[in-house]
Amino acid sequence: MLRLTDRLDLDMDHLLLLLLLLWSSGVQAEGQHKSTEPVEFRLVGGDSTCAGKLELKHEGDWRPVDGFGWTLKEAAVVCRALDCGSAISVKERRMSLDRPVWRINSHCVWSQYHLKECITSVSPSFILYLTCSDSVRLLNGTSLCSGRLEVRSDQSNQSNQWSSVCEADFDQQDAEVVCRQLGCGPPSVLQGGLYGELKAPTWTREFRCRGHESALLDCGSSDSTRNTCSPGRAAGLTCSEPTEFRLVGGDSTCAGKLELKHEGGWRPVDGFDWTLKKAAVVCRELECGSAVSVEERKESVRSLWGIRSDCVQSGSALRDCVTSVQFSSFLNLICSGKLSALMFILHSNLSRLTNTQWLE
Repeated sequence: MLRLTDRLDLDMDHLLLLLLLLWSSGVQAEGQHKSTEPVEFRLVGGDSTCAGKLELKHEGDWRPVDGFGWTLKEAAVVCRALDCGSAISVKERRMSLDRPVWRINSHCVWSQYHLKECITSVSPSFILYLTCSDSVRLLNGTSLCSGRLEVRSDQSNQSNQWSSVCEADFDQQDAEVVCRQLGCGPPSVLQGGLYGELKAPTWTREFRCRGHESALLDCGSSDSTRNTCSPGRAAGLTCSEPTEFRLVGGDSTCAGKLELKHEGGWRPVDGFDWTLKKAAVVCRELECGSAVSVEERKESVRSLWGIRSDCVQSGSALRDCVTSVQFSSFLNLICSGKLSALMFILHSNLSRLTNTQWLE
């Protein structure tokens, strides 16, 4: 027979269990609500909706985004999310704000992580400004300077949609304008179907650029003479990578302080986290043989270019992995030299020739 105190204890246990279940279900519901809340971006204060200060809406609050560690590779993801064209530039500006800003772990932007899990609130320092093309983009390429061409114009009769371009309506001079507009080097390959098939709708004008225009839509055009665009004829374009290196202040052109030209400006390269393996890419680029030594040297604080190792290791082009950094050390690099590179080439050619003669 239960006593009164036993019944009270039992009721209290039931009450505590009920409260625990209610609290648990509330937490789960709250977590589910947060996980389904969309992350929104916008660009404000620029010349168009595809340029300006990047702001992010998280937990119902719009704030600027901290610019630390961003490269063109991360910017390209945001440009796509905003239905803009290719990413053209990433800049950070020092601003004094009286409230925190959102910081996004840049690796999360292009990796498979859930973006919401990568956002933190931080004190403002450098604010991120992005420029995306608003009328031209390259899709499905191996870098930001290659892909299938799409064009958009609010002056066309195609409701401001992105439109595929037929190879027959696009030539070498048109390609020169597009590559320059996107901040890339001169065109190296122009081939139909190289980066996928046409997607509807299709651009209905034939471009007539002279090659000096700053944007594709500044070029003249005429009604296309074709009625349809055959399969495998979507304009595919590969622009050369514009990244330039040089070694200055050393005993030869293959030794010294490493400088990089990016977005039109030469700066020293940050010396943090460089290995001989990473430096070998630069030595090959300079036709200076193999990397012999890397050394981090101190210098008064100034703006440097940093090259993100994780981005390069993912297979991205060097241009897509450059970020602006504020550090006090630069990279001093020594390559084996042009003679070593020439000897390597001669040795490789001689080996191939010997193997060919032996097989015969």
